[in-house]
Amino acid sequence: MVRILFFILLVLALGLGFAWLADRPGELSLIWQGQRVEMSLMRAASMLISLFALVLIAIWLIRAIWHSPQTIARYFRARKRDRGYQALSTGLIAAGAGDAVLARKMTARSRSLLREDQEPLIHLLEAQTALIEGRHEEARRKFERMADDPETRELGLRGLYLEAKRLGAHEAARQYAERAAEKAPHLGWATLATLDHRSQAGQWDEAIRLLDQSRAASVPDKKEANRKKAVLLTARAMGKLETDPKSARDDALAALKLDERLVPAALIAAKALFREDNLRKGASILEKIWKQEPHPELARLYVRARGGDSAIDRLKRAKRLESLRGNHPVSLATVAEAALEAREFALARQKAEAAARLAPSESIYMLLADIEEADTGDEGRIRHWMAQALRSPRDPAWTADGVISPFWLPVSPITGRLDAFEWKAPPSQLQPAEEGQLGAEEAIRSLPPLAAAQIAAAETPQISRPEPASTVPPDEQEVRITVPEEKEDASPPAESKDAAGKDEAGKDESTPFFGRRPDDPGVREAAPAEKNEVAFRLF
Repeated sequence: MVRILFFILLVLALGLGFAWLADRPGELSLIWQGQRVEMSLMRAASMLISLFALVLIAIWLIRAIWHSPQTIARYFRARKRDRGYQALSTGLIAAGAGDAVLARKMTARSRSLLREDQEPLIHLLEAQTALIEGRHEEARRKFERMADDPETRELGLRGLYLEAKRLGAHEAARQYAERAAEKAPHLGWATLATLDHRSQAGQWDEAIRLLDQSRAASVPDKKEANRKKAVLLTARAMGKLETDPKSARDDALAALKLDERLVPAALIAAKALFREDNLRKGASILEKIWKQEPHPELARLYVRARGGDSAIDRLKRAKRLESLRGNHPVSLATVAEAALEAREFALARQKAEAAARLAPSESIYMLLADIEEADTGDEGRIRHWMAQALRSPRDPAWTADGVISPFWLPVSPITGRLDAFEWKAPPSQLQPAEEGQLGAEEAIRSLPPLAAAQIAAAETPQISRPEPASTVPPDEQEVRITVPEEKEDASPPAESKDAAGKDEAGKDESTPFFGRRPDDPGVREAAPAEKNEVAFRLF
């Protein structure tokens, strides 16, 4: 654009100059070596400008001829470089696609067309080619050469890190990641890998410092960085809870400021406050997070905050949680458990059945079985609830990488990943027999030992066995002779049928309770009127 403007201005100046000379004509006389030359001023100016142009053209031509060898060499060198870069690009694409033959061919062509000291990507292409061909030792040497070069240090360290991870050399991988994070804190993979390694080793202070450095470089986003720092603070608070409750409380409260939905941080903060006899503040922390998402561990700690409380006091605290987040399965189950301890069976049954309607789970049906056992002792209904528990979804638990933990952990024991545990339903280990139903043997094995033994005993047919020979002398043995009572009428009256449908407590057995009619109503003792036994003692 500047050149075009300059050319236009030059033409305009020449035009204005010739116009000015045309408006002012004159004669030019020149005497040189005895000869007189006369011409007009316009002609003289045109000849002068033409002569100047010819001189410039001659200079350009001489210069072009003089520099022609360098120009030709530069042209062929540029052409060779372009071909080399084309081969390098094709080789990298082939290596990424897994084409070992084409990658090896392009590697040789790139090396012949390009210089290694001028283009370090040749080492990357060679390393990638060696990797896809299975020559890992050669690839490792290439990455080491790249790690020694300041221009390709980060690339070489990442390659060495991935190779160490592949071989299971976690200590070497940690060292490579730490070198990369020290030289370039903006590298996300190095920061996260070093963070995971330090978290595995329990170096919470170092991990928090590294995370703060990476946050200054804006590697993770703000939300992710706050979550990870909250997890690290919670992990450090867990280690200090027994020895330094005050520091543990401060770390847990700082974690809650970063992530107010972190349940483990709230639990640790509340425990530390309870140890300081600050029940009100600890309860307020639990209530605040309970309003957002009820959690069984929060309810358990809240209900049993004071060690000397009676069962009625614990029931009142459970009702307080229900008032904060009503119509929630966890709230209803908490009240049901507290009511069972307080021996208020009607309330416990009502809340447990409501929780089972909202979210059927294994624990709520087992709770109903406990209520039934403590209230009525009806074996048939107990077995019914236990059978419902077998067919219900599993209860949520702290799960990470397929591992179920009874409590929250900051890192995964399998992969070492930070903040891996989630409160969710664990994957079922049982395969359904047909149409989503569990087989009998698999379902029984999934129960606790006592429950499985009870169901197995209930489903096993009873086989009568002969009693062992008595050790009582024959003259002292008692012989029982059963004399059947004569039946007056084959068809009993209607009143007796109605009376037989009720149990001893006056409950109507025909009325179904929550769920469906039990498969096995249990074994009831025969009424005394159904048989008449007369015992005679001989001798």
